[in-house]
Amino acid sequence: MGTKIQYALLYAWVKIHAMLPMSVLYVLSDILYFIIYKVVKYRIRVVRRNLSASFPEKSEAERLRIEKGFYHHFADYIVETLKLAHISLEELQQRAYVQNPEVVDRLMDQGHPCCILLMGHFGNWEWYSGSTTRFQDARMYQIYRPLKNKAVDNLFIWLRTKFGSFVLSKYETGRELIRLQRNKVRSVVIFLADQTPSRQNLHYWTNFLHQDTAILTGAERLARKLNIPVIFLDVQMLRRGFYTLELQLISDNPKETPENWITEEYARRMEKSILRHPEGWLWTHKRWKYNRTDAITHHGEKDK
Repeated sequence: MGTKIQYALLYAWVKIHAMLPMSVLYVLSDILYFIIYKVVKYRIRVVRRNLSASFPEKSEAERLRIEKGFYHHFADYIVETLKLAHISLEELQQRAYVQNPEVVDRLMDQGHPCCILLMGHFGNWEWYSGSTTRFQDARMYQIYRPLKNKAVDNLFIWLRTKFGSFVLSKYETGRELIRLQRNKVRSVVIFLADQTPSRQNLHYWTNFLHQDTAILTGAERLARKLNIPVIFLDVQMLRRGFYTLELQLISDNPKETPENWITEEYARRMEKSILRHPEGWLWTHKRWKYNRTDAITHHGEKDK
């Protein structure tokens, strides 16, 4: 089946479901929860391993509560993301409410055309990157990894750019940031910085959720090189389908910060968000598949 036909079918399927009210979508989410968690048991071993290592102080019953809560939220994330195909910007901004957009506006008025926004796979990150278009005359850029299935990739690009945001391939990030900074384009570039670094990028390690963890440093390296302010997006899950977003300035002068300080600060703030509401993080991700030995081995082989 060709890409265009696949995309047309996917688009129609998503659009039909997105026209349903949220109350009906959440009924579908409850059914989806049962299928994903009870029938398919999607990545349940990964989730249990992650929860056990991250919360060694909690009882089995407490970890099971988080596990069930996560799968409920994961099903909600799916139907909420579908809803992007048929939701107004006004409703989206009410459901993913930015408390203090003036943080970005103030930085730009002070002469910083670009800002880097660090966030994580927490709550519904698709809603946040689509709802933060309220900054004054600023473009929104979402960094993403292109998907292998072109039809699905095109669908996500459409959903993510529906309200005027732009997508930016991870492979073009450095070059585009330099261009935006040089041309003084008012822009906010979003990094989902809680992903696992590739084996060749295991540069910085810290204790994160009770585990020795490699953290991505690309955003900090670009920020320090170009002196672009860095902001953390702190998310609070209020109730089903409603989130508040607080912009927390990490540094407005990154070139003066010690190496890895921004990365460490991000890790601490991201950890705090997760501990506040652990059900909201993406526990199906194989976050701890590397250890320091992998980094040493890789760099040792590279130096030969």
